[in-house]
Amino acid sequence: MRKQFITQVLQNGISKALRNPKYRWAAVVAALFYFISPIDIVPDAIPLLGLIDDGVIGTFLVAEVSQIVMEKLQNRKKHDTDAKVDTNKVYNVVNNVIDVEAVTVN
Repeated sequence: MRKQFITQVLQNGISKALRNPKYRWAAVVAALFYFISPIDIVPDAIPLLGLIDDGVIGTFLVAEVSQIVMEKLQNRKKHDTDAKVDTNKVYNVVNNVIDVEAVTVN
């Protein structure tokens, strides 16, 4: 139970830190450096474990870069749709406004 709590706290802390753009890019650069570096936490000479740590880092790298790209595309799409406002529709909505005086209810 205590081990589960500690890993959950670490996982939440890491995910919160990665949502900050400054730390996200630092994590991506560090993961890229680790992925291409010959120095590993678990050496590749250990048959299965050596490949697992590289696979985890590679998966993290692909996931974070794809998340960054998806957010950029969504922001661009949102910005493009905000820029293309049809002035005729806005004008019609403004003309259809009904002015009502407020009355207090006892």
